[in-house]
Parts: sequence; C-alpha cells; structure tokens
Amino acid sequence: MNRRPVSAALPEFPWDTLAEATALARAHPDGIVDLSVGTPVDPVAPVIRDALAAASAASGYPATAGTPALRQAAVTALDRRYGITGLTEAAVLPVIGSKELIAWLPTLLGLGADDVVVVPELAYPTYEVGARLAGTQVVRADAPSQSAALVYLNSPSNPTGRVLDADRLRAAVDAARARGALVVSDECYLGLGWDTEPVSVLHPSVCGGDHRGLLAVHSLSKSSSLAGYRAGFVAGDPHLVAELLAVRKHAGMMVPTPVQAAMVAALDDDAHEREQRDRYARRREALLPALRAAGFVIEHSEAGLYLWATRGEPCRDTAAWLAQRGILVAPGEFYGPGGTQHVRVALTATDERIAAAAHRLG
Repeated sequence: MNRRPVSAALPEFPWDTLAEATALARAHPDGIVDLSVGTPVDPVAPVIRDALAAASAASGYPATAGTPALRQAAVTALDRRYGITGLTEAAVLPVIGSKELIAWLPTLLGLGADDVVVVPELAYPTYEVGARLAGTQVVRADAPSQSAALVYLNSPSNPTGRVLDADRLRAAVDAARARGALVVSDECYLGLGWDTEPVSVLHPSVCGGDHRGLLAVHSLSKSSSLAGYRAGFVAGDPHLVAELLAVRKHAGMMVPTPVQAAMVAALDDDAHEREQRDRYARRREALLPALRAAGFVIEHSEAGLYLWATRGEPCRDTAAWLAQRGILVAPGEFYGPGGTQHVRVALTATDERIAAAAHRLG
C-alpha cells in the first residue's frame, strides 16, 4: 500500500521546536516561568465544578446539538456580555473546544482543493492546519483580495492582541460577502479588552443584525479557565450551524453531558468571569512595564492574553535571551512570516510566577 500519512501535509508542531529553550529556562535557579502557551493556571470556579459533579451520573449519549439549557445560556450570555442580539437556540452549537472546531471546520463545510481559505497575516496556526487537512489552498491576508470560500477573522488577535473596530470588521464582512465567502470570526478573547472594547462580528454595529454567512467561535478556556473541559461553541448563521450539526452527528462529535452542564453554569455566572478577567489585568499590569523597562517594544496588545514584544532582532534570539533568565515565550515566527522579530508573551501564569518574571527582567 502506497500511503501518504496525513501528518506529511502538516507543518512541524511549533512548540516541539522549543526543547532547547525550555531546557535552558528550566535550569534557572528559581525555576521556569512558562509564558509560551496560553494555558489557564487558575482554579475552576466552584459553581462550575458543582454543576459538573451534579451531572456526572449521566449515562446516555450526549446531544450533539447541545441541551436546550446550554443553547439558551449561550444566546443569553452573548447578548448580556457582548450585545449580540437576534440569535436563537438554533444558531448555537457546542464543540469540543474551539481548536477542534477550527481544525476540522473546512472539512466539515465540504471545502477542498479548488477552494481558498484566507487566514490573517499573523495568525493562530490551527487556521492553516485546518485548511491543509481539508486540502484547500491557503492565502495569508488581513483582507480578502481574491475569490475565497472562507475568511478567518481574529479580534482580539492571537498572537498580537490587535483589535479590529466595528468599521474594520464591517468592511471585512462586506468584502467577504461581495466575493461569496463565509466569514469565521475567532472571538475567544472577546471579553478581555484592556485599552479598547472589542466587538463581535455578530454585533448589530458590524452586521446590522444579518448573520447570514457569519460564524463566531467562542471558548470558555480563557474566560472561565475551562481548557481542561474542552468547552466551546460556535454561533451565527443558523443554516451553517445546521449544516455543521448534520455532519457532526454522523462523526460522533459530542460534548460530554457533564461538560455541557458546566458550560451552562459558566455562561450564567458573570462573577467568576469578572474575577478571572481581574487576574489577567493584574498580571498584565505587572509584566507590561517590566518588558518595556527591559528594552522591549510592545506592539498592539490592547486586548487578549498576550503581549506582542520585540527587541528588533530575530525572534529566536529574543526567546533565547529570555530563556537565559528562566522565561519561556513563543517565537513570533510560529504565527507567520510577519512575526520573525517578535515574541508572544502570555499572561497565563500565576501571580507569583509573573512577579518572578518581572523581577528577572529588572
């Protein structure tokens, strides 16, 4: 059998290339400060854990579409937290973490070799990975300039923390619609605006209440520290959501029932979300001035969980300089050719580790 492994079509997993920098950072006498991956470190709120435990006796298969309680909780939370109106339960679908959805979305939508997927010039790597898994063409551009089947937007951005205002988002949506493209907006950091207030692609100021051809991807990993639960959902055009649901039913892509119950609790409770946001704000306030004092220029970074930093040198050199001080970061080249002189510094470490990093930078 002449078989070509699927992995052959994919790039090397970026974080596998950090072994040398990781070893150097771990050798620091006071231990490593890992700011390379945006993985939550804070405890899950009791209200969420209680809901998970209460649903732990569920023995039947979960609903692929999500429970009515979950879909309604998502609709209500999107309206209450972000001013997204006009959604119904049929416009929401839970997913097994937002990364899973993004990795398989072009395939689930039936895209292939004749289709073009547009990803931002600096982008979360999984956008391109999903396109490659589907065998589509990939174009890096911050605005579609040619015929495309799917256009990704990401505001606030991973890695840069850049925010697109309503006018920029509306222009991107109009351009995509003029070319017959679907728009998928990755909004996992929507609730983490620092210097400006991010807005959803589904907000009336962007789409005028018309959600046709639009999908917004949301995650509870950051807002509720539920990365370990794999708790996300997609919302938007109910016809697209129905299409995704039909395929996911066949594929057995189901969010476990206890996790769905935990998601309801997380979406219904704003107090824990504000508390988590305050933690990240506190860590940003400690790390941002420390990086600047150490000679870094911070670009964008007005929202989200990352600081996009440069010293005007190759990103691997910067990463090595920081690793010598026990601080591990992500080289900007992970996110595209435009990141070769930047590093991404995550705010996802404990207060004690953030303080340690700030001290070492000083």
